[in-house]
Amino acid sequence: MGDIRRRRAVALGITGGLVAPLTLTLAAAPAQAAPSCTTQAGPYQKQVEKFLGRPVDGKQSSADCKAIQAFQTKHGISPNAGYAGPVTWGVMNLMNKQKAVGNNPNKDGKCPVNKGRIACVNLTLQLSWIQDGSRLVYGPVPVRTGRNGYETRTGLKKIYWRNIDHVSSIYNVPMPYAQFFDGGQAFHSVGVSMWNPPGSHGCVNMTKTVAKKYWSLLKNGDDVYVYGRKPGT
Repeated sequence: MGDIRRRRAVALGITGGLVAPLTLTLAAAPAQAAPSCTTQAGPYQKQVEKFLGRPVDGKQSSADCKAIQAFQTKHGISPNAGYAGPVTWGVMNLMNKQKAVGNNPNKDGKCPVNKGRIACVNLTLQLSWIQDGSRLVYGPVPVRTGRNGYETRTGLKKIYWRNIDHVSSIYNVPMPYAQFFDGGQAFHSVGVSMWNPPGSHGCVNMTKTVAKKYWSLLKNGDDVYVYGRKPGT
């Protein structure tokens, strides 16, 4: 999220429809130094074991710990000591819910189908997609929205400014493929996992691949609809 000190209109054509499936193999968070593996079983040991394809016995083994620790390191979950705690299981449980959506992200009908081309953001499931009427154009894809205290604001918005090489003047960080839709809140790419807690400063974070696709499919004046509530906010 960055403040906006200038406005300009950029009119780009929209490419043809493309549907991309939800994938759970996104960019990893920056590597953390791995601490010693814990020998203690966590409160979500069985659920985490099942998610990772480990033997489900509720007991912590060295192999269990290493598998959990690798998952935590990949997604920036700290501490990454291999403990099957609520944060780790929360990320996994969200992944399961995202995967279950399949190619029908607007099954609940909450994102408007009477607006033409529109980018939808479901905060509850941390998913976004682009639709045209009731036709799915692209997605759904996992996104990373605002953390507690910096929540991504809900409601119907419009993209009003785009800057492919934007740098936040507040946080002094790059915001590639930025498309602003509400004050300093925008779609843009980041280099961390989409499941990296606790979340953004209000923007809708995406992988570079997804942000580039959104850039090609959207333009100034297109609608954005944000609804739901991110877990933990």
